[in-house]
Amino acid sequence: MNARMINKVEFVYRIARFGFLLALGLLALRAIFATAAPVKTDPQSKPNAVPSETTSLKPPDKGQIPVAFLISDGAVVIDFCGPWEVFQDVMIPSSEEMPFRLYTVAETTKPIRTSGGMQIVPDYTIQNAPPKVIVIPAQSPPSPAVLEWIRKSSKTTDVTMSICTGAFVLAKTGLLNGKSATTYHGAFGRFAMQFPDVQLKRGARFVENGNLATAGGLSSGIDLALRVVERYYGREVAKKTAYNLEYQGEGWTNPDSNQLYATSLLSTAEHPLCAVCSMDVDPKIAPKSVFKGATYYFCSEDDKKTFDAALDKFVAPAPQSGASGSSN
Repeated sequence: MNARMINKVEFVYRIARFGFLLALGLLALRAIFATAAPVKTDPQSKPNAVPSETTSLKPPDKGQIPVAFLISDGAVVIDFCGPWEVFQDVMIPSSEEMPFRLYTVAETTKPIRTSGGMQIVPDYTIQNAPPKVIVIPAQSPPSPAVLEWIRKSSKTTDVTMSICTGAFVLAKTGLLNGKSATTYHGAFGRFAMQFPDVQLKRGARFVENGNLATAGGLSSGIDLALRVVERYYGREVAKKTAYNLEYQGEGWTNPDSNQLYATSLLSTAEHPLCAVCSMDVDPKIAPKSVFKGATYYFCSEDDKKTFDAALDKFVAPAPQSGASGSSN
């Protein structure tokens, strides 16, 4: 190869290297501007993911974080026992003390029958329980005294969180007004009708609003509890907690991971569903109502009453979504 050819090769090499470095620079600038720019989303999705630095919680320098599990008759076991197991299994390598102190609280200390018949004697009453985290599972309707305790306590809690239809309890305090929230997918219709001032978010595993948080149904509470652990102690501690639990779900890392439940199931004549909660029904024995020539079936008389009181809300704008396809 002669000197002239070597110079041409060297020239081409230099041009290529310059182009490569220029491309890297442009990519770096693009990444910087993309990070700085606000994320645009469509109105339907409204993801509630927020930068971790704005949602982190500061654990106390000394002592444990008191977590109050508010229960009453009919409290759904997985709603509070799932998060209980998460919080009790958190370990901080630099501390000999478990970081969370867990207890049950109720209006009185009388024994409570939860779902499935489990009996629990509450540790505290609402008169003497000072929590930093409140967990509200699905349970029986709250008294005015319980609602006032939630309102008052939430002024100083780091997190007040509901699981499943515990969102109804939290919403009755008025604390969720003007905010977004989620609940059990089978209760979307009732929740939206009962709390029009709360923006119902379908398809969310959990929703966070400052020190208020709501989870979807049942196992969603485990994910929200892991998310709270992450807010206090970081993702690695939360991941280690999930690992020790042999919990492989990753919903706690993505608040919008319940998209399976964003769309209601379709009721048909062959497979009728409750027009209120979308549960399977037996048309031979299920309560029913007829509206505009279509027959609607229900899991219970309570669901039928809810439907009959607001026909337009459950049927409009798509009557076929609730109808079984039969007519009377």
